Amino acid sequence: MKPDLRKALDTQVLVGDGAMGTFLYQMGFPVGISYEELNLVSPEVIRDVHRRYIEAGAQILETNTFSANFDKLSKYGLETQVNEINRAGVRIAREAAGENGYVVGAIGSIRGGKRTNVSTTELKKFFEQQLQAILNEGVDGILLETFYDVEELALALSITRRLTDSPVICQFAVEDVARTLDGYTMPEAFRIMQQEGADVIGFNCRTGPNGIMSAVKTLEGHLPAPMSIYPNAGVADYVDGEYHYGAGPEYFGQMAVKFADLGSRIIGGCCGTTPAHIAAIAGALENYTPQHFVYEPIPEQTAPLVIHEHLQQDEDSPVDREPNLVDLVKQRHTVIVELDPPRDLDIAKFMQGAERLKQAGADALTLADNSLAVTRMSNMALGHLVQAETGLRPLVHIACRDRNLIGTQSHMMGFDALGINHVLAVTGDPAKFGDLPGSSSVYDLTSFEIIRMIKQLNEGIAFSGKPLKQKAKFVVGAAFNPHGKHLHKAVARLERKIAAGADYIMTQPVYDPELIRAVGEATSHLDIPIFMGIMPLASGRNAEYLHNEVPGIQLSDDVRGRMAGLEGEEGRAMGVQIAKELLDVAMDHFNGIYLMTPFMLYEMSAQLIEHVWARSGRQLSPLFR
Repeated sequence: MKPDLRKALDTQVLVGDGAMGTFLYQMGFPVGISYEELNLVSPEVIRDVHRRYIEAGAQILETNTFSANFDKLSKYGLETQVNEINRAGVRIAREAAGENGYVVGAIGSIRGGKRTNVSTTELKKFFEQQLQAILNEGVDGILLETFYDVEELALALSITRRLTDSPVICQFAVEDVARTLDGYTMPEAFRIMQQEGADVIGFNCRTGPNGIMSAVKTLEGHLPAPMSIYPNAGVADYVDGEYHYGAGPEYFGQMAVKFADLGSRIIGGCCGTTPAHIAAIAGALENYTPQHFVYEPIPEQTAPLVIHEHLQQDEDSPVDREPNLVDLVKQRHTVIVELDPPRDLDIAKFMQGAERLKQAGADALTLADNSLAVTRMSNMALGHLVQAETGLRPLVHIACRDRNLIGTQSHMMGFDALGINHVLAVTGDPAKFGDLPGSSSVYDLTSFEIIRMIKQLNEGIAFSGKPLKQKAKFVVGAAFNPHGKHLHKAVARLERKIAAGADYIMTQPVYDPELIRAVGEATSHLDIPIFMGIMPLASGRNAEYLHNEVPGIQLSDDVRGRMAGLEGEEGRAMGVQIAKELLDVAMDHFNGIYLMTPFMLYEMSAQLIEHVWARSGRQLSPLFR
């Protein structure tokens, strides 16, 4: 009779199995189906894969249940079969493992590194449902694998510990620099998992043996528990319509001994590995005698990865000479003006507007990121031109809608290279409401998370957790919509953005003096500046459109009445007059003013800037005249 899994790990290195999904793909099963459903419809196929790994020398089999949770199965209409698929997966693995093999119930990350697509409440429910099914069928342990961040893995582990005292293996998916996506170094992450009750802690997926070796070395020999290692067979290459992995079996055998020397007690393979890879691991470890390791908690003072200091910008850089907007607004009234990038290739009028607003004394020009999901010129390109040709500070919006994690980080790196360091993080209106309704809305990140991730770049850490050679200097703003029935709830949401790292706030346009006062009172406890949004109305039709059709904007009955029926110069004059009255109230409560320019009518915004300076008594230098 085989010993308990925990006892077995005290005296030997156990050989795990290899990939299931990519092996099924190599067998001809296409991408786009649920491989877990095969537990029910083609159990003989899954049993055969397990059998091949056992014959190759695997001593531990993972159940074919990695994505067999409610959320993942719902994409195939299989969400009602969570129990059946998981229990079948355990039975099939048990049949293949026989009396001497160990079976661990495989449970994968649900969020998959996004951390936004499933709520914490749903996570708890989905993990518990899958765990119950696996445990009811009986396994030798639980394998929580391919987790990208500490938060989700800790949650899954806590639920597992509540349901069973069986051995639990926890595995992170990290790059070779060994940081989780939520910024933890591996010593920190391992310490947390050990404290939460993990029996084995390790790595799988995302990188090959060399990358995982680099991650292991960051632990510097401090192991709070035995390790498990399941690398990919290198990086996948897409050739002639098929995926290929380059790391061969012989290489895996060589690396297996090195992993064992560093304290690994379970060694298998992940994506791209085959029975041949497992046979090589088993052969290399056949006569291996493991060292005796003393497993101790990792001290909390373990040093994180060293991040290089940001390279200093040129001494003549106007961005470095001037205080950032957060510092500036603490000293005096500060005016940000929004000017929409053009929907055409002609930028002449836009640049004329930027120059006029600079002359009026704007402190920054803010450029939206395809607002209302309408395609406009890149605010990166225009921000650079504004900065280079007018000297006016650009403040660019970053929408979660249009870019995935890769594109967002790439975009931010580009801004840093151009010296554009003031940004506003926004969710972005859904693409289906814009001028290209067939395009996709990405939303890899929420506005809360994009703030946190941008601030992570300021620490010299990439979105992946990889250290960067220098730190960014982003000053990150967040949007605030004060309209709605419950202002206190809007403020509570705002506090979450501040907790995520927001440095300043920009509000939606407000047209009610009483609401301006209410916002001032409701946010008086906040310690970051708020830029109150004011947008002059251009006509009566413009007023009705904003009130009735644009999300997040509400006009008071008084304003709508005063604008009713007015067009042309008459409408613009009334719009400016109303905006001046609102500014008078806003300036009593806020140092930050955020003006939005309608329809490229930048003379309206220029008049309002000049009104702010006249009221505050600020004298512009000749440079602005």
